[in-house]
Amino acid sequence: MTQLATRYDPQASEEKWYSYWEDRGLFQPVDSHKEPYTIVIPPPNVTGILHMGHALNNTIQDILIRWQRAKGRPVLWVPGTDHAGIATQNVVEKKLWREKKQRRQDLGRKAFVEEVWKWKEEYGSTIIRQLRKLGSSCDWSRLRFTMDEGLSKAVQEVFVRLYEKGLVYRGHYIVNWCPRCHTALADEEAPHKDQKSHLWYIRYPYDGGHIVVATTRPETMLGDVAVAVHPEDSRFKKLIGKKVTLPLINKEIPVLADEMVDREFGTGAVKITPAHDPNDFEAGKRHGIDPVCILHPDGRIDLPGSEFDGLDRFKARELVVQRLEEQGLLDKTEDYDHAVGHCYRCDTVVEPYLSPQWFVKMKPLAVPALQACKDERLRFYPARWTRVYTDWMENIRDWCISRQIWWGHRIPVWYPVNADGTLDEENLVVSPVQPETDKQGRTYQQDEDVLDTWFSSWLWPFSTLGWPEKTGDLEKFYPTNCLVTAPEIIFFWVARMVMSGCEFMGDIPFSDVYLHGTIRDTTGKKMSKSLGNIIDPLDVIEHVGADALRFSLVSMQAQGQDLFLSEDSFLIGRNFANKIWNASRFVLMNLPEQGADPGAPGRENLADRWILSRLQSLGEKLEDNMGRYRFNDTAGALYEFFWGDFCDWYLEWIKPVLTDADADSKKRRDHLNTAVHVLRSFAILLQPVMPFLAEEIWHQLHERLGCSPEFESVMEARWPETDPQLRDTGVESEVASVQAVIAQIRNLRAEFKVPPKTEVETLLRSRCQDARSTLESHMDIICRLAKVGTWSWLGEDENLPHGYVYGALDGGQIELLATWTGLDIDSERKRLQQRVDTLRNELQSYEVKLQNDDFVQKAPPEVVAVQQRNRDAKAEELQKAEERILSFQ
Repeated sequence: MTQLATRYDPQASEEKWYSYWEDRGLFQPVDSHKEPYTIVIPPPNVTGILHMGHALNNTIQDILIRWQRAKGRPVLWVPGTDHAGIATQNVVEKKLWREKKQRRQDLGRKAFVEEVWKWKEEYGSTIIRQLRKLGSSCDWSRLRFTMDEGLSKAVQEVFVRLYEKGLVYRGHYIVNWCPRCHTALADEEAPHKDQKSHLWYIRYPYDGGHIVVATTRPETMLGDVAVAVHPEDSRFKKLIGKKVTLPLINKEIPVLADEMVDREFGTGAVKITPAHDPNDFEAGKRHGIDPVCILHPDGRIDLPGSEFDGLDRFKARELVVQRLEEQGLLDKTEDYDHAVGHCYRCDTVVEPYLSPQWFVKMKPLAVPALQACKDERLRFYPARWTRVYTDWMENIRDWCISRQIWWGHRIPVWYPVNADGTLDEENLVVSPVQPETDKQGRTYQQDEDVLDTWFSSWLWPFSTLGWPEKTGDLEKFYPTNCLVTAPEIIFFWVARMVMSGCEFMGDIPFSDVYLHGTIRDTTGKKMSKSLGNIIDPLDVIEHVGADALRFSLVSMQAQGQDLFLSEDSFLIGRNFANKIWNASRFVLMNLPEQGADPGAPGRENLADRWILSRLQSLGEKLEDNMGRYRFNDTAGALYEFFWGDFCDWYLEWIKPVLTDADADSKKRRDHLNTAVHVLRSFAILLQPVMPFLAEEIWHQLHERLGCSPEFESVMEARWPETDPQLRDTGVESEVASVQAVIAQIRNLRAEFKVPPKTEVETLLRSRCQDARSTLESHMDIICRLAKVGTWSWLGEDENLPHGYVYGALDGGQIELLATWTGLDIDSERKRLQQRVDTLRNELQSYEVKLQNDDFVQKAPPEVVAVQQRNRDAKAEELQKAEERILSFQ
């Protein structure tokens, strides 16, 4: 057998084992009578590369998939990518300009789309290759793309069905328009950001005076059609029905009464610009006034013959304000902070813009999706997101699904072409294929718009399984089981998938939705390229390995909490991997040279019975934690068992027997049998979280044993069944008493910096005879592991000698009083008192800051969170220091 290296080398292991798994087809569903388990991957954009959010998201999915696969279920994890209409088009447009100085209009639609497909074939699978490096065990034979032939057919089918049902319609409405991307955006795609601006007060003259109107967008006054006041506002009643002059345009417009007016905003009078404000658009419809659009799609002013024509909207704003000042029509200007919509792709300020768009009526689709949540057939983890989902569903608005770009699913709508080249929009045909000529001999031209990217991904849980065809996969694997995603797309994607599943499949697409936290840096800022605070997961994999990255991430993923990462955050995973490797190496090195399988685990001595009982406890904890999506507890249970129970206690307990050539051979064999059994079982339990290391240990173990395992890969091994009969709570309680004494002595040694080889003197006192007997029977292990030279019992009424440190253990049944040569209690007490005084001052400063409402309300949330964490840490340190002072005798 090849000697194992002293340190685990993930680079030597990971590529080897991933290829091994794929070659053996281990990612594909097995034939089984058990209930299937399915997850569909949240499809990353083809423009994307693996970032830390992807790493966390896909690690969680892989843990669930590998766990259920180990339980013998037919498991399917469907991978795929999203065509990401706006983002991908932007990337290719920039590439064309950079390389050829061409715009998409220079190529024409067909040639440009061909360029995008070429780009996708060359670069669009980058993130898929990177997911493999992470260890994602997707069934790559079922890889899907939102614009492949099958999914395109599903998109067209859904559009046609919804149109025929009256749920898809076309109309002129105010939409969020991105002048940079030249397309409409859904409300959720135009997040509002606080922005410092101004409120301009403009005078609208009339005979005998003027009315003052406040606005945050003075350039849009060029498209005003009216001024509105509240019908019950006594200040303006005499003006209702009269005319005022629109400044700079010198056009008369009416003063209207409308209850939408907020009498507290500005002066109580508002301008009405139906083409550039959603509330004004509704007001214009109520009063029968046609809108006036004064913007080109690129954000320039469209007002032929005026000095403003062709100006960028913000340049026009400056000129409008200047001209108002010159004409004495600017009453005043105030600083004003308000929330402004931005494009979620390019961060451009969006414009409310009147244009013809396609919409889906969402309220009818929301009814069954909302009921599924109320019936608890659809569950959110953490549960608080349930209310967010239901609130949105109950107040849902129609969905603008058309986008004015070229890359995407072309809307399956056709218009007859008139003799003059215009389109007959009244006699449109909705069809996946181009219709024949109509009765008048006219040919048809397809709608220029494409569908919103989310219109394909909302079908993802069933379109990827073959819908609208009745495939075997669709019958077997729908509905899926769990969706793992981020809270920010709960509206974009999660809710819409539930609606489409109910509408087209008659059932919700998944029963559980796990929403993981956001990745932040140590200051609390969200990681992003623009802030320059990202940590590249591929760099982490290169330095410490995929297993270390995976373990570190999930160990910090407390349900419902964000993750705060630094470069050092992944040391816990690296160190744990090395600990597993070295402990396994120690066991393997002590196996008999002949390499025979040592047989069943021993059960005749306390150490073996204890570790087997703890192994059962671990299995129970993992079942419970993963079943409740508590991934940090899953990682914690693995860590505590292996590093704590197995390494720190069991191996240290049995080490003298394994390393002593004269030790009892049967006892040595029993210990080795138990250690091998634990390693085998632990590899299976570890595999969902750290699959590469688990596979390496599995193969090294069976190579050393010289035997063929029942399952060649650890991925094929069955998840251990929990057996309550193997839990021995009596043994665990007995050992816990021993561990408590050892741990307390070790803590005292560390706190007072006792040299490792210095043996300490220990006094014990107890009023419980059973507790005394337990400790006396195990004083050999206590003395060896805690470096105790001498020990004795102190009578109940005996006074404590000066210099002893006191601590109650085991629920008060045992009192530990330990000392050693060189401990100066008086000096320690003085040092600790000084530290207590410092900590109290520091804690007070944090309390003052956090009790300041002005700081808490105005400071960024991440700054407040850091202050709170620092305060809590100081409070904990203070408590421990005060307790230690009290323990001195």
